[in-house]
Amino acid sequence: MLPPSAALALSLGNRHVNSRIRKAVFPAAGLGTRFLPATKAQPKEMLPLVDKPIIQYGVEEAVRSGVGNIILVTGRGKNAIEDHFDVAIELESFLESRGKLDLLDEIRKISNLINFAYVRQGEPLGLGHAVLVTRELVGDEPFAVILADDVIDSDPPALGQMIAVFEKVGEPVLAVERVPMDQVSNYGVVAVESAEGLPDGVYRIRDLVEKPSRNDAPSNLAIIGRYILTPDIFSALEATAGDRTGEIQLTNGLRHLLRQRPIYACEVKGVRHDTGNKLGYLRAVVYFALRRPDLGEAFAQYLQSLDFDAVAKSRR
Repeated sequence: MLPPSAALALSLGNRHVNSRIRKAVFPAAGLGTRFLPATKAQPKEMLPLVDKPIIQYGVEEAVRSGVGNIILVTGRGKNAIEDHFDVAIELESFLESRGKLDLLDEIRKISNLINFAYVRQGEPLGLGHAVLVTRELVGDEPFAVILADDVIDSDPPALGQMIAVFEKVGEPVLAVERVPMDQVSNYGVVAVESAEGLPDGVYRIRDLVEKPSRNDAPSNLAIIGRYILTPDIFSALEATAGDRTGEIQLTNGLRHLLRQRPIYACEVKGVRHDTGNKLGYLRAVVYFALRRPDLGEAFAQYLQSLDFDAVAKSRR
């Protein structure tokens, strides 16, 4: 594992065009207001799903997809994310002295996963702006963007599925999922067309619309939190005006890029959990707890034992 300084130098020095996906950007500068007061002093990305923070699921997905370098876009109050993926000498020494070797191995896996670099987003000005501030670290090569809120359980990993498509088409690839029409206004939505030679579930994008009304949505194919982008996205984002709130939306930048090159949509196969809202987060906790060999059976028995009528009455 390279030290952070070496990883940073590697990132900054790599200016040649490369067709491999070697870097994944994790925007993590948001304020997490939906989870206040829990996120007043703790990044929402560090909320646990059972015993791992949300963001670690995305980092492990990147590792399983063969991506070796992580760029975290952070902001004020996000030091816990950096600390989580750093080496914890005191904790490791304590676990080793107490003979807790299984826990020691688990902790060391975190810091040994991958090479990390960090860039600060001075203020949260939208997903497009978060991607734009990584320009110097990404360099002139294609890269992935992973939104940690979307935790996707799949084999092969969601990002790996998209990389396989990128290697075939050589153009930007966006992950999409079919959502109910009454939910399209929560997403960027794509209009697509079939193209000869593409695998099932892969489409060429004709247009992208950010959070359309149900009547204006071109389809029910919603963009979810995985992107494979080419470096010309940066100039497209620079040319993209902010929305009414002043934020630069990545969807609008992609729409600008679509005038210059093809972009493809990939329906990823797997189970997606939107942990960016409370109900989605709770569903994810239950899902991953039930999948655990050490917890699943006992937890299922507990859920079955609940008197839901009594619980419902207690809310009144």
